[in-house]
Amino acid sequence: MDAVGLIPSFGNVALNVAAFIVALSIIVAVHEYGHYIVGRLTGIHAEVFSIGFGKVLLSRMDKRGTRWQVAAIPLGGYVKFLGDANAASAGTDGEVVSKLSAEEMRHTMHGAPLWARAATVAAGPFFNFALTILLGAGLLLATGIPKEQPVIAELYALPGGAGDLRPGDEIVSVNGKPVADWNALNAAADAVSREARLTYEVKRDGATITVNGPALYPPRISNVSPGTAAAAAGLKPGDVIETINGASISTFDEIGPRVKEGAGAAMKLGVWRDGQRLDIALTPKITDVPAEGGGFETRYLIGIGGDFFFAPATRATGPWEAVSTAARQGWFVAKTSLSTLGNVVTGAISSCNVRGAITIAETSAHAVSLGPVDFIWYIAALSTAIGLINLFPVPMLDGGHLVFYAFEALTGRPLPERVLNFAVSVGLVIVLGFMMFGLSNDLFCP
Repeated sequence: MDAVGLIPSFGNVALNVAAFIVALSIIVAVHEYGHYIVGRLTGIHAEVFSIGFGKVLLSRMDKRGTRWQVAAIPLGGYVKFLGDANAASAGTDGEVVSKLSAEEMRHTMHGAPLWARAATVAAGPFFNFALTILLGAGLLLATGIPKEQPVIAELYALPGGAGDLRPGDEIVSVNGKPVADWNALNAAADAVSREARLTYEVKRDGATITVNGPALYPPRISNVSPGTAAAAAGLKPGDVIETINGASISTFDEIGPRVKEGAGAAMKLGVWRDGQRLDIALTPKITDVPAEGGGFETRYLIGIGGDFFFAPATRATGPWEAVSTAARQGWFVAKTSLSTLGNVVTGAISSCNVRGAITIAETSAHAVSLGPVDFIWYIAALSTAIGLINLFPVPMLDGGHLVFYAFEALTGRPLPERVLNFAVSVGLVIVLGFMMFGLSNDLFCP
């Protein structure tokens, strides 16, 4: 390949790296600021607030004596408090501590009361969870949520058109089944999951009329998951799958069974895109997905999602509704992450479900490509995942420190310095091993 042919590849790599750095830097900055501000409020002095590791690129000293810096390796960050032996706040710097008075010792992480130390450590993950809720609530306040009654705001482009339906129509029945809300519309969709054309009753200009329209769930792609067969094949949101291996497809619900029947064999899709018809070949990947009744099930997937044939009209949402909705979404991310990791540990699902920095970078770039709203939602979800990981009871992580403090609270004395240093060394091996495990899955798992 000549140099010109390499430009798109370099462009993709650059986008992956840039999106990864932006997403991670925001999350790390919020996490470390949690440590910093709670430490400051509880009387613990921060000497260094760093985004990144290694060589310092930018820095400044503030009036409180804290050096704020950006370092060359953007894979994390830290707050180094007075008297800390290292950036992980594990162990004391004997030379520094020996020169401090009793009053000055109170401003170190190791000389502060137990409650102040525990609050400072717990603040990092807490701020990550708060970021998830703040971003999610902010987006909901800005974009609104669908109205209780299904109202068409925009009709998506489809090869057969949208029949007699128009933006502004309020759907009141589908094939004679009354539709009072979204739950009823979903129930109607299940009842007519294989019908290509439907009869709708809609309210329009104060009158109720009967019109014809497309399937509620047409075979239109609403999203493509990164790292999947669909993404590799070049499928895009807005594409409509008309045929699979030559057989016609009328609704989105027909796609899953056809993929399942193929049992991983290569498939040829006939795709409609912006008025043009394309032939796209792909091979489904075997994937572990959450099951409805809990746990996971293994299925062949191509990595696409579907939706109604229209974008719904929205209404404004209040602050409490936005916050509570965002909190539930954050809890879902945390619960799913814990379930996935637990099932990997027990061997119930493949260890390939644990991924590393390369996959995070690719997913970040994919979210950017979908637009700012999707990228912000991605940062919100990733913030919860990183906050959760930091609570694991592993030395080097915040959860490990909290375990040490729990030991101190129960016994009335801290861990001996020798034991603490050994535990931190073990924790470092665990963390690095986990990172390398994820990276190897990025490289070698399908």
